[in-house]
Amino acid sequence: MLTQEQQIFEQIKKANNILITFSHVWNGDSVASALALFLFLKKLGKNAEIVAEKPKTNNSSPTAGKLFSFLPAFSEIKNELENLRKFIISLDITNAKVSQIKYKLEKSSLNFIISPKEGFFTEDDITSSTGGFKYDLIITLDAPDLESLGKIYDNDTEFFYKTPIINIDHQSDNEEFGQINLTELNAVSVSEILFSLFESYSRELIDEDIATCLLTGIIYKTRSFKTPNITPHTLNATSELISMGARREEIVNMLYRSRTLNVLKLWGRVLARLTGSLDNKLVWSTLSHIDFLKTEAEEDDLSEVIDELIVNIPLAKIIAIIYERVPENDISGNGESPIRNSNEASNSDADQRGIISNGVNNQKFNYPTTSLFVYSVKNIDSMELIREYNPTGDRRLAQAEINKPLGAAEKEIIGLIEEKLKKLPF
Repeated sequence: MLTQEQQIFEQIKKANNILITFSHVWNGDSVASALALFLFLKKLGKNAEIVAEKPKTNNSSPTAGKLFSFLPAFSEIKNELENLRKFIISLDITNAKVSQIKYKLEKSSLNFIISPKEGFFTEDDITSSTGGFKYDLIITLDAPDLESLGKIYDNDTEFFYKTPIINIDHQSDNEEFGQINLTELNAVSVSEILFSLFESYSRELIDEDIATCLLTGIIYKTRSFKTPNITPHTLNATSELISMGARREEIVNMLYRSRTLNVLKLWGRVLARLTGSLDNKLVWSTLSHIDFLKTEAEEDDLSEVIDELIVNIPLAKIIAIIYERVPENDISGNGESPIRNSNEASNSDADQRGIISNGVNNQKFNYPTTSLFVYSVKNIDSMELIREYNPTGDRRLAQAEINKPLGAAEKEIIGLIEEKLKKLPF
């Protein structure tokens, strides 16, 4: 009987075109492991492509697009499935042979002009059909379920149900939706699982670029070896990858030693307002629109701030960042938030709807939208903690918006999370 690893490579050998994909919530392990697998399959002489939904600034690891661009073959990642299936128009030429074929584009119609040698064609001679799918094997990485693939799955669900799937993950909540499911709960990352898989097949195929991608995934998931779930196998895999040429200094420099002054300023403002409750199992901070203006930082920079909080507050189970979005209808003309201090807002009905007057010509405008990131550790579901706000993301990092001023939103959000955490066993 074949082992699971042997089954995986048997499927790869049979496949002509392989799709590699991962969760629409981009993270370093997802991206790095996908690139490592892509490079490994290329060495096996396989046609492979990486496709993952484009990361959204407020819905994923916000800096994914630029943070991991140093990795080999990063530019190969596509954001949508192209030419997934062919549409075929068939013409029965039993009664008439073709002399000439032309086509003409008229507004929204593509017209084919077919001239017969003799006789004529009728509507009954024409049929249409769809061809097979472009890919004959799907490999998903770091995706707990098909829905986590986002639009890549939502737009072509039939493709995922009719094509064999190899599902590789290390998360306990994985739904094992593949025909082959390789889920290693003791591994700290998918990259660690792939290293064992590659090594068992052919150690010689792991070159410096593949090793660098795999080590990036491990370093990212362990916050540069600062998380408590590191195992001897993780350390051994790291040592082996470095001996194979993995560029550790480059990885660490790009991920952790390239903080901009703007990010450091934003980090300082987050620390200044850091608050905790439930014995610091819940930790949160707030940022106003003015904080972003004064530090010249962007929402994209928040993922780096969250990473620092995760590393430096190991006892925290939930970390939340609550912040004001840039207002679209700022009437001040100088980019300043209409509310200098969220506590200045009154409790009138208008304020509760997020509308205030500027006191000049009785002009009214909206408060900046309040957004939040909620990061959870262990087996706590971030999406469930804030489901009342229709969050996006996944169980580890969820994001949502609430149409209330910052102070009122903070009170409501934290109260909601506290009530839910009190019901959970720690």
